[in-house]
Formats: sequence, structure tokens, C-alpha cells
Amino acid sequence: MADPRYSQLADVLTGFSTALKKGERVLIDAFDIPDLFVVALVRAARARGALPYVNIQRARVTRELLQGAQAEQYQIAADVELARMQKMEAYIAVRGSDNIFETSDVPSEKVQLVAKIMKPVLDHRVNKTKWVVLRWPSSAMAQQAGMSTEAFEDFYFRVCTFDYRRYGPGMKALTDLMNRTDRVHIKGPGTDLRFSIKGIGAVPCGGLRNIPDGEVFSCPVKDSVEGTISYNAPTVYLGTAFDNIKLTFKAGKIVDATSNNTKRLNEILDTDAGSRYIGEFAIGFNPHIQQPMRDILFDEKIAGSFHFTPGQAYEKGGNGNKSAVHWDMVCIQRPDYGGGEIWFDGKLVRKDGLFVPKALQKLNPDQLLKVK
Repeated sequence: MADPRYSQLADVLTGFSTALKKGERVLIDAFDIPDLFVVALVRAARARGALPYVNIQRARVTRELLQGAQAEQYQIAADVELARMQKMEAYIAVRGSDNIFETSDVPSEKVQLVAKIMKPVLDHRVNKTKWVVLRWPSSAMAQQAGMSTEAFEDFYFRVCTFDYRRYGPGMKALTDLMNRTDRVHIKGPGTDLRFSIKGIGAVPCGGLRNIPDGEVFSCPVKDSVEGTISYNAPTVYLGTAFDNIKLTFKAGKIVDATSNNTKRLNEILDTDAGSRYIGEFAIGFNPHIQQPMRDILFDEKIAGSFHFTPGQAYEKGGNGNKSAVHWDMVCIQRPDYGGGEIWFDGKLVRKDGLFVPKALQKLNPDQLLKVK
């Protein structure tokens, strides 16, 4: 029997996140998840009159294909996938994994080759469809979070079925403020970073693109970033784990990059001309997510965090930077992580993870979790 929470989550994804309408085509991309949840999504889409299509993917099979990837082989795959994506009005991806390091031994040149060839598919999906992406709970994720499997599943469904309408007033106030902002100054342990977001625009994310959600993002003017940032949340990218990443910028470009794996870090940052420039600046505020677990869809929403992302910029709220890389790196500014401050045009906006202006205090955890 399916867990009743499957239907509840499927309703959130098809009803709130993608708002499926009669006759719309939706691609359900299922990565190592239970068939019963795929069935729940199909039924939820049909209940709204939409036309569901399903793509099943398996991580070990994907790894094997990547190991021997050839340009001609993946160009055909890209042509097919792009043609299919162009027929879709919506896209729902649910990504499970028994091993987040499954592709860690795939040669970097193979990963970069496939990323470049498949980029038009990603670009069309991001810019031309209603889409939502989320992870699926597993024992491996529970281990990453340092929790029992049962406790993690309870946490997962509580976070993913949160009433995202609660973000509304505070998120609008933050979006409006970022739209009016020119200069941003971020301070914290090992971090002194300055840049401009003037004219870029800000985009609220309240459950329509990622689940779990809770951020407002913008992007630096491409050549405006100056200074140094030290990230204190661990991260996994292209199957490799990284800790203690530190980046130094000059005229917008990363001129120095170190971590526990400095060689691999710089290999990724040398992928193309855009991978050493920033494609996103976002402020996270999901009240249920407090600790990093090396899963970016959760970690980038941590209450009291921000992320500063090397690589590809979004079409909306972006600076035009192009890259096969989009690497969300997270810094947490709550006191238990060393604290920190975010300033907009000389005014303190957030201190030690809590918003200061009255209109933004609605995004602080005590307000978002207040019993109505």
C-alpha cells in the first residue's frame, strides 16, 4: 500500500508547484524512486486533466553510460530529449539516490562533455516550462542528515508539504527590497564580499520550482563582485564532496579557489569561460531546515543562509552569464555557524541569520512556524 503522504505530496507538486491545467503535457522524470510515488503523480496529474508522460532513470545505468560517453552518442540523445521537452508544458523531477557519490569516479572530461551537449535541454526546461524538482527520501539521505530513516522521512514530508503560502507577505517585501537595491555587502568569518545587483531584478521562490523551497534570488552584475567568501556548508558536485571552499574575486571573476580538494574544485571552475563568474545570489529562509546534509535542494534553503553560485545564470533574475556549471554553494550565518551580516545600500538587512527590517521579520522562523 502507498503511504498516504504520497498523495499529499503529489497534490502539492501537480496543484501548487506546477498548477497543471486541462490538456497540459507534463513529463515526470523519476530517478530511483518507488513506482508507487510515480503512480501517485500520474493519478494527480490526470485528476487535473493533464496528460502525464514518464521517464524512468537509474543512477548505476547512468554512471555506466557516462563512463564511455561519446559526443556523437550524446548529441543524438540531446536531440531526442530536446524534441520531447519542447512538447511539454510542465516538468516534475523526483530524484532519489542510494549513493550520492555514484558518479564520483566518472572522468571529469566525460561529465563536462555530456553537460555541454545536454545544456539546450536544460535551458529549455528551465526557461520554457513550469517545472519543479525535488529529492526523494532514502536511507542514504537519512545518513547524510545524521537521522534515523523513520525520523528523516517524517522530516522530509513535513518540509515538503509545508504551507508555502505563509511565505507570501515577507517574501514579497524581500523581493521588492532586492529590486530596489544596488550595493550588497556580506560580512562574516572569512567573508568580506561586495557586489551590485542593480537592475538585475529578484525572483521569489515559494514552492513553485524546488521542493523544499524558501528563497529569493537575484544575481550580481557580472563584473561587480569583489572580495572573498568562505562557505561553511559542505557540498557535493558532480559526485565529489567538497568542504571549506574559499573563493576570491576580482572584477567579478574567481581568481583564487581553495578547498579540501582544490585540484578538483579548479577543474570544475575551468569548465568554460563562464564558470568562474557568479550566476546567482540567493537568500534562504525555510524554517524547517536548519543543518546542511550535502543535498543542495535542502541546503540552499537553510534558515539563515545565503548561496552564491558560480556558473550559469537564470534567464529571469540573471546577469547573462553562460556556463555548463551551476554550483550552489551555501554559507550559513546563524550564530551557531559563526554569524554574519547582509547589508543592502548601507542598511543592515539580516544579522546572524535573522531579518532586521520589520517587513522582513515575517520570514524569520518564529513567525513562519507560528500557530495560526
